[in-house]
Amino acid sequence: MWYGTCGKENDTAVSTRVRLARNLSGYPFDGRLTEEQAKEIIGKVWAVFAGKDGWTFTDFASLPAVERASYAERHIVSPDFAKKSGPRALISNEERSVYIMVLEEDHIRVQAIAAGFDLSGTRQAVTEAAELLEEALDIAYSEKLGYLTHCPTNLGTGMRASVMLHLPAYTGAGGIRNLQSQLSKMGLTIRGMTGEGSAASGSLYQISNQITLGVTEDGVSAKLEDVITQIIAKERELRGRIRRESLDALSDRVMRGMGVMRYANSIGSAELLSLYSDLRLGTALHLLELPIEKLDEMLMRGMPNTICAEHEGTVSPADRDRVRAAVVREILDRVNTAE
Repeated sequence: MWYGTCGKENDTAVSTRVRLARNLSGYPFDGRLTEEQAKEIIGKVWAVFAGKDGWTFTDFASLPAVERASYAERHIVSPDFAKKSGPRALISNEERSVYIMVLEEDHIRVQAIAAGFDLSGTRQAVTEAAELLEEALDIAYSEKLGYLTHCPTNLGTGMRASVMLHLPAYTGAGGIRNLQSQLSKMGLTIRGMTGEGSAASGSLYQISNQITLGVTEDGVSAKLEDVITQIIAKERELRGRIRRESLDALSDRVMRGMGVMRYANSIGSAELLSLYSDLRLGTALHLLELPIEKLDEMLMRGMPNTICAEHEGTVSPADRDRVRAAVVREILDRVNTAE
């Protein structure tokens, strides 16, 4: 699983994700597919990977709703894929953190996710999977428009690349609105942690490309790489100001937060996000000796549906809050034992 591992630039970069949209020739787009056609597409896509080392098949439509939602909370699939009805499948390679959504908005969405800032690695992983598909299947493509996709905004490369950043200093300095304006002029966008339309909880932001037509995958990656590098540098500069001007206040908040993490019997979702943000910043500024990747694991495993999916019988919000506190303590105990 991508979370719980140490990625590059992980003091600021939480994760990197690259997704390619593809469709099969000879079939209508999603929404006009018959059930028989949908099952044919699932069968054809799985046939490309069946028998290859590391690849597994999940009949996603047969999963309980809470388990489907957990996949979305952990950024393995999109929220739309988790919510929609009808035949669909998830084809996964956990070792490479590649997840292929069959019959999301497009027939095929190939996605790779990695901890930290790793555009080259995630791109390589999705490209290799997409090449297997293109060797075996007739992928819809136009010399003029590039890859044909359900939504015109994905025409061309069909590639969306995003990096999730933790930007508490940027947020505290009131710089997010200006950053949003600057990114828009460059064909990039900034969203909350769960993507389009979501709020920026825990000072977590996803920065991704908006334009896929008339550009190359290399060009998109190079621009995003350059911009993310600059944002990380600016966030670190602003964190230096916090260290110089308000270290005592931050240290007090961080230590109080650690006390809650270690001893609270109940932690709510919103509280976890706030604690996560404070402790992640405190760890990055060396106020705590705590692996940042373990904080990311706490956040992902502390999501509401993931709590319910991992702990059978957890139903009420109060139950979730108690289990969430236990999960946090279990991860901290593991860290202490390892030390």
